[in-house]
Amino acid sequence: MNSTPPRAKSASDSADRPWYADGLRFECTQCGACCSGEPGYVFVDESEIAAMAEELRLSVEEFHQKFLRRVGSQFSLREYPDGDCIFLDPKSRHCLVYRSRPIQCRTWPFWDSTLESPADWRDTCDACPGAGKGQLYTFDEIEVRRREKSV
Repeated sequence: MNSTPPRAKSASDSADRPWYADGLRFECTQCGACCSGEPGYVFVDESEIAAMAEELRLSVEEFHQKFLRRVGSQFSLREYPDGDCIFLDPKSRHCLVYRSRPIQCRTWPFWDSTLESPADWRDTCDACPGAGKGQLYTFDEIEVRRREKSV
């Protein structure tokens, strides 16, 4: 009789493996494509606000006044009238707070909406020059990022 206990099944053992179980490639080119386009929300918490304020050498109060809007009980970064993020430099198209950017930005493109189907990922690759290229992220790394955004 074998006394070795059965091992727990991993995601790769499951018959319902997500379509991206073998991983996906992504390398941020800092092109700004994910920071522009249709209007939306980049929700931020107090720690993210403090980090961005520090990077810009502003007080938290100044940061609130200049760069945030209230959406219900939350705060979101302001946008330009065309939908571009307030921190997307109009000339260079680079993020002005890249080192302290919010988790919503740091976890792109591993969002539920981009991982729902291969077609959604292809649309992401069409819109983002770094999606589908560069570093291979494992299923587990993708899941950590995907879950981190929705916390």
